[in-house]
Amino acid sequence: MSLPAPCAGTHARAFLLFARSNLRVDFLGFFAAKPSARLAMTKKVIMTELKPARILAIETSCDETACAVLENGRTLLSSVVASQMEIHARYGGVFPEVASRQHVLSIIPVVQQALAQAHLTLNDIDAIAVTQGPGLAGSLVVGMNMAKGIALALGKPLVGVNHLEGHIYSAWLHEAGDVIPPAPQFPLMALLVSGGHTELNLMTDHLTYQRLGATLDDAAGEAFDKVARLLELPYPGGPSIQREAEEGDSARFNFPRAWLDGTWNFSFSGVKTSVLYEVQNLKKRSNGLPVHDLAASFQKAVVDVLFKKTMNAAREFGAKEILVAGGVSANRVLRQAFNNQTEFPVHIPPMSLCTDNAAMIAAAGYFRYALGHESTLEMDAMPNWALS
Repeated sequence: MSLPAPCAGTHARAFLLFARSNLRVDFLGFFAAKPSARLAMTKKVIMTELKPARILAIETSCDETACAVLENGRTLLSSVVASQMEIHARYGGVFPEVASRQHVLSIIPVVQQALAQAHLTLNDIDAIAVTQGPGLAGSLVVGMNMAKGIALALGKPLVGVNHLEGHIYSAWLHEAGDVIPPAPQFPLMALLVSGGHTELNLMTDHLTYQRLGATLDDAAGEAFDKVARLLELPYPGGPSIQREAEEGDSARFNFPRAWLDGTWNFSFSGVKTSVLYEVQNLKKRSNGLPVHDLAASFQKAVVDVLFKKTMNAAREFGAKEILVAGGVSANRVLRQAFNNQTEFPVHIPPMSLCTDNAAMIAAAGYFRYALGHESTLEMDAMPNWALS
């Protein structure tokens, strides 16, 4: 039997009660000073010119319930992620209704743990950032209602963040106490590659994106998941393909590369279909599949296209550096391809920040907050929100 989902109002009231129990708040003062949405023109700024701030961020766009606390746009004070991977593995993918219910169960403990790890209270926070989209609508509203409740209780700014922008800004992060790495420099060629998106964006400044091209069909991560199912490998497909490929011969099968000459777009449905036909032919001829070689050859075909098109785009548009982000940026072969070239400095987030997390939302949220972008309590989820 399917139980009715709690309504958005129920979420908001529960999260407001949580925030109230953790704060002493002047609510009349808050409403008197309630900010309107300010979409300030983005100006060129130097990192040291941005105002200092601690951002608490929440991420619930898919099946990860996450919260993080970030200081001054780069220094990560805490990051907590409650994964639902084992729950959804039995379905071979994310079950949206199950995901949203798990977010409701996890969100308050996750926020409490993130604050505890940062050794801070809600009173120490300057602004609240939250993923507004894209993502699963039922998942997004849980995080957004939690963020709205806290922002209302704090009387502090609320910043809606694009999930894809968050992935890009994960490259600015470092752990508190670590040596501060150099920040990415503009103009920057950003390859965003994940389960739902594969696109190239030219960044000429903070929060400024020119989308040069994107996938015309399957995203790279989606193709990994589908090929993993063809090879009867467990979900999620990306890590499974990579594990099998480590013992395989990437030259055994010459799967096609869709270069789409004259554009900066991608296409991965062709290589996926080619693997399907190869698997069908092999099953007719033998009892077993050379899974290692199939995985390695498929992975090599995808990485070749991602790497070469990004390098060509960086040259064409005069980029100083390259940034690679998104879940697929955790792929070892893709990381090696970019790290082994010497033409461009490359920024790839650490493995822990490649998949969905709130630290990246805090980073993007910080720059939006520092540059005057704020949201109202009336903001709504945007499941199909494009980056540019």
